[in-house]
Amino acid sequence: MNATPYDPRTLLAESRLGILATIKSDGRPQLSPVMPFYDPEADVLYVSMTEGRAKTANLRRDPRAALEVTSSDGWAWATAEGTVTLTGPGTDPRGPEVEALVRYYRAAAGEHPDWDEYRETMVADRRVLMTMTVDHVYGDKIR
Repeated sequence: MNATPYDPRTLLAESRLGILATIKSDGRPQLSPVMPFYDPEADVLYVSMTEGRAKTANLRRDPRAALEVTSSDGWAWATAEGTVTLTGPGTDPRGPEVEALVRYYRAAAGEHPDWDEYRETMVADRRVLMTMTVDHVYGDKIR
């Protein structure tokens, strides 16, 4: 039998829906559905989030996080753990905070049909870019 070993990083790179776990002020986990983008070459996860949400506040207080993704059939999963940095929110549509979100979008989805509109929306929505340096990845494939 030529079974290929399971690499959970492959699933991280393929997945666009996951659950981000942050730590509440009382120490309990707080879970949020997110749309991650994993750069396997840099071993870094990115998530765009909004300032003022629980996950953002939790990460500003304690930058440790975990992100879990599952395969569409539910038979494989991968979890990445690490420390995050938050960039933004920006107040200038051409400022460095918004440009970081533009780079994230390009890497995750390609070209946007209207970059000026995207930049304005990132400022208006008070978007923040989470960057997680992945320290540990684990997972399994059941089938």
